[in-house]
Amino acid sequence: MLDHAPLHGGPDALGVPLHDFSTNANACGPCPQALAALARADRRHYPDPAYTQLRARLAARHGVDDARIVVAASASEFIHRVTAYAARAGLRQAVLPRHGYGDYARAAQVWGLAVVQAGEAGEAPALHWACEPASPLGGADAALAAWAQAAGGLGGLRVLDCAYAPLRLDGLTPALPADAWQLWSPNKALGLTGVRAAYAIAPAAAVAGGGVAAVQALAPSWPLGADGVALLTAWVQADAQAWLAQSLDRLRGWKADQLRLCADMGWAVRRGSLANFFTAQPPVEDLQPLLQALRAQGIKLRDCASFGLAGHVRLGVLAPASQRALRDGWLGAGYHFA
Repeated sequence: MLDHAPLHGGPDALGVPLHDFSTNANACGPCPQALAALARADRRHYPDPAYTQLRARLAARHGVDDARIVVAASASEFIHRVTAYAARAGLRQAVLPRHGYGDYARAAQVWGLAVVQAGEAGEAPALHWACEPASPLGGADAALAAWAQAAGGLGGLRVLDCAYAPLRLDGLTPALPADAWQLWSPNKALGLTGVRAAYAIAPAAAVAGGGVAAVQALAPSWPLGADGVALLTAWVQADAQAWLAQSLDRLRGWKADQLRLCADMGWAVRRGSLANFFTAQPPVEDLQPLLQALRAQGIKLRDCASFGLAGHVRLGVLAPASQRALRDGWLGAGYHFA
């Protein structure tokens, strides 16, 4: 039995928050080019079950052979699918970031893999997870350095979650390990998280070794519908990438303002975030009354307890109007500035 239901940011029983800091979607979105592609999507017909053209376009974007591209219904779907593959391949451990997305652990629990934190794993082959940049802290994932030092000696299966790689605000693109699976979910970068679509890039050796075929075999027919195909097709286009680049410039300014706001409220920010989100600790003894008071005013923050950071919240970077709402909500809930 699972320990708890999955916890996510975004809409809840009260509906869509007016000011939703709880997700990491690009607050400059939705991307107009992606919206136009969705409007043109042909929903009358099944997609090509092999996604031939889509896989070729994604492969061209990343400079890899299209045999290495595996489409997925969403990042969460692929997390569960690749964990199933790892279990069927005989792996018995999942090595996870100390603070990371809960679906890594949930999938491991479903498939009977023991959960071990990075840095505490033994020598047995395992399913290794990393996220670049990491969530909820937004910094570089230390696991990548450990993987590089292992130089092929780290047994098992490595998966790098690249959900936030397109939303790095430091202008740098880190070297991604060639021997790891890369999981991409560009709906966050495009500001369209309601469209579920993702893809993975397998290591070249996984094609010849049968890993790609085995992961493909675990998927249902047509994991992507017409909307998902349209989103990923738009993602690789030059005009959508140009829009993303412009949005990152705007997000950098908004992030600086939001960091100053948190400092003014006396919230202790965890430094080192490279992305469009960061983590902070409000100066309250019990976080829940604050979260509830803010949610009643249409403001939602992401409680980081499920990430292993009790008392902290993760804040996606939002526009100035939402930042003003957070400021007013903090004061309206009876709190004061530092």
